[in-house]
Amino acid sequence: MKRILFFAILVVSLVLTLSGIAEAQILTRFAVVDLNRVYMAYFSESRQVREFMERSARVQAEIDNQTREIQNLRFNMVNLRNQGDMEQAMRLEAEIARREQNLSEYHSVQRSSLESQLNNLRQSSAFLEQIYDEIRLIAESEGYSTVLSLSENAGIIWYSPTVDITDRLIANLRSRAGR
Repeated sequence: MKRILFFAILVVSLVLTLSGIAEAQILTRFAVVDLNRVYMAYFSESRQVREFMERSARVQAEIDNQTREIQNLRFNMVNLRNQGDMEQAMRLEAEIARREQNLSEYHSVQRSSLESQLNNLRQSSAFLEQIYDEIRLIAESEGYSTVLSLSENAGIIWYSPTVDITDRLIANLRSRAGR
C-alpha cells in the first residue's frame, strides 16, 4: 500500500512538474506585416489606386517640367553674364527665384495632398476589413499571438524574416479574390 501511495504521489508530482514546465515554455509568438507592400501589391489593380498613381505621375511630370525650365533659365542667365548683359541676367535671376519658390510651394501642396489621398485609400473600411480578417486567420492558424505593422511602428528595430507574414497575406488575399 505504501508503495502504491508513494508511486501515486510520484506520478502526481511528475505531472505537476511537467505541466509547470510546459506552462513556462509557452512563448508569445510575434509576426510582422508590411501593410504598405500589401496595399501596393494587392490593391494596385483597383480604380482608386490607379487614379492615385496617375495623379502622382502627373504631379511628378509637372515638377520635372518646371525643373527643366528653371535649368534652362539658369543656362541662359550664365550665358547672359558671360556676354556681359548683367541687366538681363538679373531679370532672369529674379524669374528663376520666383519659379523656384512656386515650384517649392507646388511640390509641398501636392505632396501633402497625395499623402492624404493615399492615407484615405489605406484606411478605407473595406480594405482594412479584408486585411485584418486575413491577418487574423493567418495568425490563428500559425500560432501568432501578436502581429505588428512594419509601416506604422517605428519601434521595431529588428525582426527575423521568418516572422514576416506579408507575402503569405498577399497570396491569401489574391487567392480569395480569384486573382
